[in-house]
Amino acid sequence: MKFILATKVGMTRIYGEDGRAHAGTVLAADSVIVTQVKTAKGKDGYAALQVGSGTRKTKNISKAVLGHTKGKAYKTIREFKAIEPVEVGSTIDVGTFAVGDMVRVSGLTKGKGFAGVVKRHGFHGGPRTHGQKHSEREAGSIGGGGGRAGGRVAKGIRMAGRMGGERVTVMNLKVLVVDPATGEMVVSGAVPGRRGTLLEVVTMQKNG
Repeated sequence: MKFILATKVGMTRIYGEDGRAHAGTVLAADSVIVTQVKTAKGKDGYAALQVGSGTRKTKNISKAVLGHTKGKAYKTIREFKAIEPVEVGSTIDVGTFAVGDMVRVSGLTKGKGFAGVVKRHGFHGGPRTHGQKHSEREAGSIGGGGGRAGGRVAKGIRMAGRMGGERVTVMNLKVLVVDPATGEMVVSGAVPGRRGTLLEVVTMQKNG
């Protein structure tokens, strides 16, 4: 399984060998350093690799974390499930990926603040005529009288509230371009987040 941490640069258009245009997202994939190897036979009980990426000021990191990373101040530390044996201190870069690899990309979506039901859930709103006055974008009844849930507000009912800022994973994206010289790669389609969002890029399992 291949993996790396990357930041979203923006969207672009890639032309295939057949001349067809494909929408893609450019990702700036920084090299990651393996900080810990976990094994199923060890005290952790499962196989995984912990990696660090980027740098930050040492004063903003706890002594416990600095001791764990041998004094190196990483900006981000993430963990990925892995089976392949890798030594602590090894470097993983964008060159591990190849054109044609199928990957999944995970990250936080754009935070949109408090949103109503029309924007948040796609409600149609009320009619635009026939006595309409100020409730074009209102949710409507939430109780249901003696029918649904006996007149109370049912759990999980769709209402206005905080929208975005959630972890989302987009599956089955194809790697279109890999450029080890610049540390960038292009994957098909769109990925979560704004420009600069930190993303996890992991190859898809053959059975998944």
